[in-house]
Amino acid sequence: MLQYFGDMGNSLIKAAALDFGAQWACWAVAAALRTEKFYDLAGSGTFFLLAWQSLKWGNTFHPRQRVATGMVMAWACRLGMYLFTRILKDGKDRRFNNVRDKPGVFLAYWTIQGVWVMSTLLPVLMLNSKKEDKPVSTRDYIGWALWALGFFFEAVGDYQKSAFRANPDNAGMFIQHGLWSLCRHPNYFGEILMWTGLYITSSKALSGFEHISIISPIFLSFLLTQVSGIPLLEKYASKKWGSNPQYQLYVKNTAKLVPYIW
Repeated sequence: MLQYFGDMGNSLIKAAALDFGAQWACWAVAAALRTEKFYDLAGSGTFFLLAWQSLKWGNTFHPRQRVATGMVMAWACRLGMYLFTRILKDGKDRRFNNVRDKPGVFLAYWTIQGVWVMSTLLPVLMLNSKKEDKPVSTRDYIGWALWALGFFFEAVGDYQKSAFRANPDNAGMFIQHGLWSLCRHPNYFGEILMWTGLYITSSKALSGFEHISIISPIFLSFLLTQVSGIPLLEKYASKKWGSNPQYQLYVKNTAKLVPYIW
């Protein structure tokens, strides 16, 4: 039993070392170049790397482990490339306007990204360290279905917004069609669904204190709804279109996050 907990602990320590080591190494380069252009790509890449490495460290490759790891890697590839191509096109990320020239503050952003990666990926890291297997059950199918629905909302929402912004006729306007007619942040709704689904499927193989990994969807939801996601975008949108009657009507009649509910 002690060896079992030691294996999981060693896996988590190695994952944390790789996670923060990658963030701080990227910060050193980004600070020297005074650029944030690969910030999101580095975050997504770390998810991909840790998911794959944790599966290799566990060396069991149970079906549930392979599926969960594959889901993380698919999500990381899509989101990372989407965000990287977007910032290359835009030229900058306004989140970093006041920090890219301040190395100490910039380091805090990279460190927070490390915390985000580690806490969000925790259920999969724990799952991949498990030696024993449990049969795939209804809980897994529910988790996988939530992940698939979330992936759809995030990927399609991002595509619809990119296509909208690429159309010169929409210059200075806000998107309110497609998934964006169901809620004002369908991509964030999708991301929360995905990580909730990954916790649900991982929880089938977890026990006792390991269920602390529920912090993954909870912490992610807190970040997106209270810190760096929705609050910043809502503030920016209100400043830009707040006096527009159409935008006021859109906000009044469209759910913020959960379609038709909130």
